[in-house]
Amino acid sequence: MIVFVMLSGAMLPGIGPAAARAEKAHNGKPSRSAETVVVQPYSSVHFLVYSDLPPNAARELLKQLETLLKLVSNYWGRPPAGVLECYVAKDIAQWPEQLTSQMEPEGLEKIRNGEGVMLGVTMTLGKRMAAKARVYAAARDGIPLHEAVHGYCEQTFGRTGPQWYAEGMAELGHYWLNGKKGVNAPAAVIDYLRKTSPRTIDVVAVPAEKIGGTWQDYAWWWFLCHLLENNPNYTTDFRALGMDILTGKNTSFQQAFGSRREELTFEYDLFLQHLASGYRVDLCSWDWKRKFLGIKSGRSISASVQAGRGWQPSSAIVAAKSTYEYAATGTWRPGKKAELVGAEGTSDGAGRLVGVVMKGYQLSEEFELGESGSFTAPSDGNLYLRCRTPWNKLPDSAGKITVKFKLKTPAAESSNEK
Repeated sequence: MIVFVMLSGAMLPGIGPAAARAEKAHNGKPSRSAETVVVQPYSSVHFLVYSDLPPNAARELLKQLETLLKLVSNYWGRPPAGVLECYVAKDIAQWPEQLTSQMEPEGLEKIRNGEGVMLGVTMTLGKRMAAKARVYAAARDGIPLHEAVHGYCEQTFGRTGPQWYAEGMAELGHYWLNGKKGVNAPAAVIDYLRKTSPRTIDVVAVPAEKIGGTWQDYAWWWFLCHLLENNPNYTTDFRALGMDILTGKNTSFQQAFGSRREELTFEYDLFLQHLASGYRVDLCSWDWKRKFLGIKSGRSISASVQAGRGWQPSSAIVAAKSTYEYAATGTWRPGKKAELVGAEGTSDGAGRLVGVVMKGYQLSEEFELGESGSFTAPSDGNLYLRCRTPWNKLPDSAGKITVKFKLKTPAAESSNEK
């Protein structure tokens, strides 16, 4: 039996509709360039690429594809199956008809529209399965990398899974930059996610194979997969879920994360609130395992706070309207070129020790602390601390301070004083 699997292609994520239409209009017309376009095959261990890119650019693309394939095959724990055939076009209007006539119509049309697609054929003979994939991609915006992820999954596993997972993981490949752990999505994608009405996790992680395909959909699928893959609280379970998806098991998103849904939703919302280029999900992950204790009279609680991380647990439970004294020692640098400062920070507030109280997965307003003094808790809950620095600049910050807290005035006494 032969089953044809047609998978959606890259829909210009990160590019607005007007720009997409302009690209489509340009690629749909014959080129006026006087240059002679030469289409050549380029091969490596795992790829055969037909392209009109200049030789140096084509070889660089092959190198990127091989590097990406090594990463994804290590990630999913399966060596690539066979050679992946790719058609990567800079100006498809100049390609010889002898070659384009051999290309699948859907693939050719996607390239003409400045997009990409992976087309796969899965063959089963009894209990054996073999899959063959072809990648068609415009030579722009990381589209060949995106589609290569689909191609690897199709040829190796014979499936890519529901669209949220397939396209979200392909977008991780699309935006991949060697050695960069932070957010690398285009500014248009980040801007859209920050300004649009938020989509809930249930809306994003829909189990259906086909649920859409606009660049806005791709943005949300990337957003969820980036969070789950890079946040150490969820990475292990996300990878296990991915393997179940690709090997045909019926494990659902709810089965994988249902027991920690409130924690995941909290971190999903936090990521969206502070999303920016360079933002490191791993540095902002929440410590859900820390034990918290109330601060009793005559005793103190000490906390260590790193400049290069997000909100960090103090281990102290505070009570609404109670007043606490604190004193901090140590120095940190809130940025690559910033001066070394104490918990008071600079005159404009950069590098200052700040706090927030969590109760029922809700955060209070941030409040300033500093080197020493006292504060009144805005609500009951667990106290978290951080060095005030832009969220996407945490990797550039260094150093730590130690701060001690003790109860100054209990809530009842504070009320009586008033």
